Amino acid sequence: MAAENCTGFTDFILLGLSGRQDVQQGLFVPFLLVYGFTVIANLGMVLLIHMDPRLHMPMYYFLSNLSLCDVCYSSTVSPRMLADFLSKQKRIPYSLCAIQMFLFGALAAVECLTLSVMAYDRYVAICNPLLYIVTMSRRVCAQLAAIVYIEGWVYSAVFTSCTIRLSFCNSNIINHFFCDFPPLLAISSSDTSINEIVIFTSSSCVLGISIITICLSYSYIITTILRMTSNEGRHKAFSTCASHLTVVALFYGTLLFMYIPSSSYSMDTDKIASVFYTVVIPMLNPLIYSLRNKDVKSALKNAISTKLSSG
Repeated sequence: MAAENCTGFTDFILLGLSGRQDVQQGLFVPFLLVYGFTVIANLGMVLLIHMDPRLHMPMYYFLSNLSLCDVCYSSTVSPRMLADFLSKQKRIPYSLCAIQMFLFGALAAVECLTLSVMAYDRYVAICNPLLYIVTMSRRVCAQLAAIVYIEGWVYSAVFTSCTIRLSFCNSNIINHFFCDFPPLLAISSSDTSINEIVIFTSSSCVLGISIITICLSYSYIITTILRMTSNEGRHKAFSTCASHLTVVALFYGTLLFMYIPSSSYSMDTDKIASVFYTVVIPMLNPLIYSLRNKDVKSALKNAISTKLSSG
């Protein structure tokens, strides 16, 4: 990572969420509970979709992918953050920092693209219901999921390879609670203009493709819903999209707030937003889908009643 003339640092130091150790120690229990719930709720969603035949549909196939992504996404940040809450020396080796950065970027891109694929799935289901089974066949769903993961890995590989080539001669102190791209660029002693252009261009492509897909899908969906003569049909069509729209608003709203350039940008604001999309959103996603989706609620009740009757 370091250039030849650098007094090579062997690791980075993470400042964490607060400069006060007592505050960070106080955050340990609530963040541990949130992370524990995130893992249990999302893996529970994956297991529920796998076990209940009524949920063996494209919509829930992508939901299980989203839940699995949320577990991995949160796990790239939360365990290290929890350990640092109780540690005075928050050191992370270069290699682990690069791995965390790569995994975080890849999984963030996968989540972003998965949400756009889910929007396309809703478009096909509502606007072309007679062709839904053919258009969203098992093979097509698997191909879409594979494309999403490949794009996510490539996107993050580009970011990470550009970042690890930078020199860090003056400081190894990262004003953040994990290895993210903007804080590392901020402490680099190299010229980061090319990196910033690459990151902005790549992020714009991923976000742009996703947002355009979502906007186009929902514009057709809304047009189709408004043409329906039955109020019951309208309500049913809208209810299948409500959970997804809520998750989209939370995730993309936070990302746009984070990465769109602003004169009021600060690293403290960045850290607060990062907590929201790395810790809070992965916890909220299974709650939103379980509370607002009738099929998931029904499957969950059935699983609980079966467990109680067999016990």
